[in-house]
Amino acid sequence: MYSVFLVDDEPIVLEGIRTKVDWESFGFAFVGEATDGEIALSMIHEIKPDILITDIKMPFMDGLQLAASIKKIQPWIKIIILSGHDEFDYAKKAISIGIDDYILKPFTSEEIVMALKKAAEHIDAERKQLSDISRMKEELKSKEKLVQKDFLNNLVHGSADMNSIMEKSQELGIDLLSRYYKIIISKVCSKTGNMQNQQEACSLLNSYSTGWEQTLCYFHHTNWLVTICKGSNQTELEENVFRIAETIEHIVTQNKDCSVVTSIGKTVDHLSSISESYEDAKKVIENSSLANQNRIISTEDMQITNSEMLELKENAPMVERLKYAGKNDVSAIIDESMDLIKSNPGQFQFFASYLLADLIFAVSKLVESLGGNVKEIKPEILQRSFIDTAVQDEEHFKNELESVLNFVVEFRDSKMTGKYGDVILKAKKYIDENYADQNTTLTTVAEEVCLSPNHFSTIFSQECKITFIEYLTNVRIENAKRLIKKTDMKGYDIAYECGFSDPHYFSYIFKKNTGLTPREYKGSSDSE
Repeated sequence: MYSVFLVDDEPIVLEGIRTKVDWESFGFAFVGEATDGEIALSMIHEIKPDILITDIKMPFMDGLQLAASIKKIQPWIKIIILSGHDEFDYAKKAISIGIDDYILKPFTSEEIVMALKKAAEHIDAERKQLSDISRMKEELKSKEKLVQKDFLNNLVHGSADMNSIMEKSQELGIDLLSRYYKIIISKVCSKTGNMQNQQEACSLLNSYSTGWEQTLCYFHHTNWLVTICKGSNQTELEENVFRIAETIEHIVTQNKDCSVVTSIGKTVDHLSSISESYEDAKKVIENSSLANQNRIISTEDMQITNSEMLELKENAPMVERLKYAGKNDVSAIIDESMDLIKSNPGQFQFFASYLLADLIFAVSKLVESLGGNVKEIKPEILQRSFIDTAVQDEEHFKNELESVLNFVVEFRDSKMTGKYGDVILKAKKYIDENYADQNTTLTTVAEEVCLSPNHFSTIFSQECKITFIEYLTNVRIENAKRLIKKTDMKGYDIAYECGFSDPHYFSYIFKKNTGLTPREYKGSSDSE
């Protein structure tokens, strides 16, 4: 299916398109919407749709500004503009910057479907053309390409002096001047060893890479794309390299049989030092343990910490809570446990045993995900006798509960002193505290953890095994489920309370995630 993202500042237009188009029957998937260009840009960066439908006039960032930004970041996205009759001059300008189609208002669902089908045909034709292996081979064999490749290869390997480099760059018309540089190496592989698939993915990559700004690219070996990235400042450079790295992964993985490992070398501030960034990136690429994985690795991040980041896989409430519990949270868990026990008089040992066993299970899972083994580190808490002794009376129970909680918090902190651990924990806590704010986006959370949006997006998706947008949506849906079950709030109030700007979109996303509408979910909860 071709994925479609929709942007319009009028909720009624969003709802009309979303509900009146039978997406799946026409071979399309509706993957998201936004009411202004700024929020849309952040979401599109993560979702990477095939087609964007956007209104031309919107606050903050209009459709033309959004389209121009998208074409730089993800040039393969087909963009359809929604335009009023009095905006025809805008439409003409839109076409000049690479818009694929526009639809005049008022429009029908049939016109939307026709434009979508047309965009899908263009996508198929473009992919077929760009992945043409024979065309890539001919292009790479051309004299101009060979000369440029040899020049860039000598540059990254430090095989030429600066005088000859500057002379040759002028001769070839290559602009090398910049304040900072980074090398990216991307190794493309077929998971099944199918060379046809690997070559097609490389051909597609070769075609798109020619349009990237502030970069110079060439293929070293048949499946190593080397990218020299330039930047006027370190922040700009970092944002650009992670954007390119994610773009490379998206392009390669259009072929489900292919994977790509991308290594980002250290930042250098002289042309003569580019070889250092190259060697830095090359060490990671040559690590055979990364074969058949999609991975983006910054060697600068690796230098900050040698410990592996927690893989946030568990969804159990206590496991999630322990991932970023502090001293106050330890006290709160103990108090909540005691309150539950006191609310069930005469059943102390039963409830205390259950609560302690549940905690030990969560502790074991968390320690295991951090690379530890409770059987080796703290084997006594796995013994049945530990629980039996702990539940003799309330005092014993509270002491052992506190002991187990302090153990897991200390162990977690000892393993998560690296940059990734701090980033993920801080980000998740910020999301949990601010999910109700409609302005909580990839950009705002990235600012909170002091990273560029692209860098943060890469770290979050790789370490959490879920994209930022998916995680934020899950948090909002889980809180909506809680409010539906435990309150008599109206659906539209719950939507706004959980960070959704439009109740109709909330209902759509809720059903997409749970299989039920909010009303149906309420009914199923009442019958339990």
